[in-house]
Amino acid sequence: MALDFGRLGFGAAAIGNLYRAIPDADARAVIDQAWAAGLRYFDTAPHYGFGLSEKRLGAALAEIDPHRRAIISTKVGRRLDPTLDADLSQVRQGFVSPEPYESRFDYSYDAVMRSYEASRGRLRRDCIDILYVHDIGRFAHGDAHEARMREFLDGGFRAMEELRRTGAVRAIGLGVNETAVCEEILAHADIDLILLAGRYTLLEQAPLDSLLPLCAARGVRIILGGPFNSGILAQGVRHGGPVHYDYGDPPASIVDRVRRIEEQCDRFGVTLGAAALQFPLAHPVVASVIPGIGTTAHLRSAIAQMAQPVPAGFWLALRDEGLIDARAPVPAGMAA
Repeated sequence: MALDFGRLGFGAAAIGNLYRAIPDADARAVIDQAWAAGLRYFDTAPHYGFGLSEKRLGAALAEIDPHRRAIISTKVGRRLDPTLDADLSQVRQGFVSPEPYESRFDYSYDAVMRSYEASRGRLRRDCIDILYVHDIGRFAHGDAHEARMREFLDGGFRAMEELRRTGAVRAIGLGVNETAVCEEILAHADIDLILLAGRYTLLEQAPLDSLLPLCAARGVRIILGGPFNSGILAQGVRHGGPVHYDYGDPPASIVDRVRRIEEQCDRFGVTLGAAALQFPLAHPVVASVIPGIGTTAHLRSAIAQMAQPVPAGFWLALRDEGLIDARAPVPAGMAA
């Protein structure tokens, strides 16, 4: 599976009107500028604006990428059901979308096949490069996890395997926010990739214990989503405004940890965002980092942060202060 993602990818939830409406022209502008800047990996999902993100991405890439050089991933596991009485001007499941649908979890064989075909139409592609199963696991489903897992392994995963075997997709994997389900799936299924959101970051390195070694042994690559841990690593904690961690309010221990990382950033002249984006890429199984990008300002910031030089002494200081796991690989320029 020869897929060159590039160090920085494009997370397309925001162009599905995540939390707020974005005009079509603004969504198109950020896709155009991402392409012009050299980004070639775009991740979306039917859930993102109930098809809106896929439609916007598909329309833009049909014009700017006629030779199909972009790598596109989308997701299955949530079907789109029509909604007849929803106020489309209000936030629904996190999105303000004009699309008259809401998403419902469905990991059955038929639902995955229908979802793939619908995504292919919205994305204007004969085939889709990567298909992830969306939000399988106890983090999303709680006590219903075991039933959902059976539904997926007996149905949806069989559909994904079939799509890969016939060449309809080049790779299959998971798009999740937790590590436990990754290891559970790896024990039962042959997958190529894991889009892991927020779990291997400048703040969290627990996957070093077992998931990342397991991925290395199995040849499974990680796409790292949520590198800013819901925003706290983008804005820091010293500005006085509200901050979010893991989709909620951060505990005091996390606030203190970020504050201490910021002190080291000041000491070495490094922006917090640059450290957050560059850190995960040092691990050999991490193929790309994909922050959510919804505006041209966000895009310019991410590109600049990815290019910012970070001195080797910065990473050494984080290790010495116990702010990153001593086992974690760090970007080139520092001895192990």
